[in-house]
Amino acid sequence: MDGVTSLAGFLVGVLVGLTGIGGGALMTPLLILGLGVAPAAAVGTDLLYASITKVSATWWNHRERVVDWRTVGLLALGSLPASLAALMWLGQVGTPEGLDRVIRYVMAVALILTGVALLFGRRAQALVVRARLVERLGGEAKVTIAMGAAMGVLVTVSSVGAGALGVAFLSMVYPAWPARRIVASDIAHAVPLTLVAGLGHAALGTVQWGLLASLLIGSVPGVWVGTRLGKVIPETALRRVMGMALVAVAGKLIG
Repeated sequence: MDGVTSLAGFLVGVLVGLTGIGGGALMTPLLILGLGVAPAAAVGTDLLYASITKVSATWWNHRERVVDWRTVGLLALGSLPASLAALMWLGQVGTPEGLDRVIRYVMAVALILTGVALLFGRRAQALVVRARLVERLGGEAKVTIAMGAAMGVLVTVSSVGAGALGVAFLSMVYPAWPARRIVASDIAHAVPLTLVAGLGHAALGTVQWGLLASLLIGSVPGVWVGTRLGKVIPETALRRVMGMALVAVAGKLIG
């Protein structure tokens, strides 16, 4: 067990507890840029980490009846086939260096989208509603499936997109939903998506099991601490800072 890795898991867990932002946007860049983990190994390990950590949250949200399982099913209808297709594509990339390069660029795109969602998500939601964009694109069901497919590719290749980006997308498609329902449905969808993607990466040999255990040891208490600190730290300001930070990190990945 690596104490530094567990500390990284703890710090990311605190930020996840504070902001609700998915660990992929925080953990994977930290593993690559801060701890020197190869991009493919960072993504594969983080996907299984995300799947395990979100199971309990989904169970409690289900018990409290805040998960919209129809929407979860529509998202999965698009995301799971897209994830499998992305895994097949990754398996054909070739050399480990080529795989790492592809992951870096896709991750940069996903981080920029996530950062923009954190900074301008509410404005984008208002524009989508006023323009009646969802109706023009074929209605909620079709847009949700298409949105799931896009998330399936992004999450499988980069492990980023199942958190803040998914919430931002759902907020645009279902603007009348309360925030808790949106977040709970997004988390529930992330469980099968990250599990399928993570197992696919394991088959490709890009999961480090010792690293996964170290991250889990640190992140579980970190999330607990973050949820307590969230009562005294303004979330809105922190999310804006993190949005700008993610865009900056994207530049580092491709710089």
